[in-house]
Parts: sequence; C-alpha cells; structure tokens
Amino acid sequence: MKKPLKIILIVCSILLVAGLVFGYLMYRITYSSESIAGKIQEIPSESVDTSSVLTGSADWPNWRGEQFDGKSPFTGIKTDWSEGLKKLWQVDYLCQGSSSATWSSPVVKGNRLIVMGRDEMNDVVFCLNAETSKLIWKGSYEAVAVSSHGEGSRATPYMDSSFVYTYGRSGDLACWDLKDGRLIWRKNVKDFGGQEPDWGFSTTPLVLDNRVIVQGGGNALVITFDKHTGEMIWKSMQGEAGYAATIPVAIDNETELLVYHGKGLSLVNSENGKEFWRAPWETKYCVNASTPVVYQDIVFNTSGYSMGGQALKFTRDGYKTLWKSEVIGAQHSDPILIDGYLYSYSGESTRKNGLFKCVEMLTGKEMWSTKEISQGTATYVDGHLICMDISGNIYLVKPNPRSFELAGTIMKAMEDVKSAAWTVPVVANGKLYLRHLQHLVCYDLV
Repeated sequence: MKKPLKIILIVCSILLVAGLVFGYLMYRITYSSESIAGKIQEIPSESVDTSSVLTGSADWPNWRGEQFDGKSPFTGIKTDWSEGLKKLWQVDYLCQGSSSATWSSPVVKGNRLIVMGRDEMNDVVFCLNAETSKLIWKGSYEAVAVSSHGEGSRATPYMDSSFVYTYGRSGDLACWDLKDGRLIWRKNVKDFGGQEPDWGFSTTPLVLDNRVIVQGGGNALVITFDKHTGEMIWKSMQGEAGYAATIPVAIDNETELLVYHGKGLSLVNSENGKEFWRAPWETKYCVNASTPVVYQDIVFNTSGYSMGGQALKFTRDGYKTLWKSEVIGAQHSDPILIDGYLYSYSGESTRKNGLFKCVEMLTGKEMWSTKEISQGTATYVDGHLICMDISGNIYLVKPNPRSFELAGTIMKAMEDVKSAAWTVPVVANGKLYLRHLQHLVCYDLV
C-alpha cells in the first residue's frame, strides 16, 4: 500500500506545482506590469521654441488618423525595404520607473508631436519637435494608478486646433495648450460617477464640435465635457467601460456616436447621450478593445476570447446582423477596410503565432490567412499596410484579396522589445513613428 500512496502523493505534488505555476503565469499575463527594460534616458531639458504650431500635408492628430480608419493620406513612400529605412531619431525616456509602462500612440500635427508617458507618481505628456525630437515642453499631474500592465496611459491624445486632450488610465481628462503646454483644465471621470475598468480607462478622447467625449464607466458610461471649460455637458448610460475608441458616424447628415463598451456596441445621440440601440457583445473580462470599422451603413466589431466578430447594417432605428463568426477575433488590434475587404490580425495579442487575414466585409468570407508576419498591429499608407509584430519587426504588405503579398521586412525596427510591443505604428507627413514603452523611434518613409 505504501508504494501506490507514494505515487499518488508525487502526482498530487506535481499537479499542485503545475497549478501554482499556471496561476502565476496567468496572473503575470493578466494583471502584472511589464518591466521597463533596455536603455532609459533622463528626461532632457525643455528647449525654447517660439515657432507657431503648423499644419502638415498629412497629419495624424488623433487615434487612427483624421478619418478614424487607420489610413494616412500621405503618398510617395519608399517601397524598397531591401536596405531598410533611414532612422531619423530615437528617444528613450517616456517611461521612468519600474511600473510606468505606457501604451498610447503618438499624434502629430505639423511640427508638433504629442506622446504620453509616466514616472513613479505622475502622468506625463511630452511635446516634441516632430522633425528633430527636441523636447519642446513637458506637462504632468499626480495620478494614483494601479499597475496592471503599467500605470501609464492607454488612450491616445487628441490634437484639436491649438489644444491637445489627454486621458489617463486613472480617469484624468486634461486639456493642454499645444504651443506651451499650459494646463487649461483637468477633470476626473470618477468624480462624475465613473468606474475604472480592470485595465484602466483606455478610450481615446473624441473631440466633436465644442465637446470632448470619453467612456467613464459606472454611472457615466459615456460622458461629455465642454472642450473649452471642462464643464460636464451630459453623461449617459451605466455599465462597464470598454477599451475601444468611441467614433463618430454620419446618419442623415448628422453625426452620432458608436460606443463599443464592455457589454456591447451602442449607437448614441451625440447631442444628448440618448442610446438609440444596443447590440449585445459580452466578452470575457468585458474587453471590447478593437475600434469598430464603419463603411456607410455597415459596422464591423470584433473581440478576442473566442468571440470573433460581426457585421451589422444599421440606422438610428435599429440594426440587422449580416453575419457573425469567429473568422476574425482581434483582441486589441484594429482591422483596416480596403476596397470592401477587412485586413486584420486575429488571435490573442500576447501570442507570436497569431494570424493575419483578409475577409470580405459584406459576407464574412475568409479570402486568405497567414502566419507569416506574426501577431501585431497595422496602419495603411499609400497602397500598403505597415505592420509591426509584438517583437518589434515591421512588414510592408500589399493589400490583395486574392493572396498575401509581403513587399518588405525590417527586423528589429523597434529594439529592446522584451515584452509584447502593442502600440500601433503611426504615419504622418512621410515619417513612420514606432513606440514601445519608453522608446519612440522615427523613420523616414521617403
């Protein structure tokens, strides 16, 4: 009897250790903060820059660009990557401190680049010269933050006229003077009934007319402030905040809001917050994080966790489901629509063996799928997709619904990538900007 008992104890011990290891790994993946590895520079002194804020020919002033579709209007990019791209500059000081991981992407307007950062106690906003990387100004405010995947901002700033709006993971919505960094106003959505989701407030501010709009969760699922004064205009609905950007949509020559929150996709009146309809889409952990794709009266939304995606035909009065399937399940990588076809990563964003797919938007038909470029994020410019995988390699892809066409590869375009590189590539005025934690790199695309 002793031998079988010994075997049972050994097996139970192995299972216990395996369970503990699995639990630790799941905790690390789900809630821990990425370490700030590699080179970390000291934040430089601010330079004196008296020049006016200019407008470029192909700016990228907000999340996914001016049309909210992930496409740059710039033309004339270099498509021969056999000898790489010229690196113009790199800064390595955006995150200062062990738990300061920050994910938001840069935005660019002419000669100004805005990007979020973090130190041990503060949310930080940096304004750089987009051409030279010189630090023009730095703003900050103290913000207590938990460390699940870092204390820094997830939301991308929004440049509007001579102001820029930022949203921290702890719920601080702030307006800054774009020229000199003066803090105009700051509000925290928790003071209006907002409730922080597990991985922090993440929705990029949307500026619409005289309003700035974010998801606040709790009793302020959608909340709108006067963009000049910071006074609340309205708040609407209750529930879990999502992690995706709220986007404007035109219906009968008026602009409404598509809100991808924790429990589904809603069409909301932009003037008063009235919810016209809600398409339920309840994902594990309430992680709806990929920006919906809109073409005329059709919207496509997708999530990870085996949810897949769906295409809806909609009006103010309601919606009809065109199709629903697991053909695309993008955890937090945004699909791009080109000539009626969705080009998108699919699968969990921490796994290198993700899929990149082409799917017909109207039908959900998969045209092709490849593992050739790993899991990552994508941006469109001048007839090409620029994709960055989670290891920091970039790929030039020619959109083609008949077959996958890889036109160029640059390995380690983003260096010092020890954890997954999730921040989407940004293209503005002929330059490619890549961000991972404390690093921001600028390449010449022409």
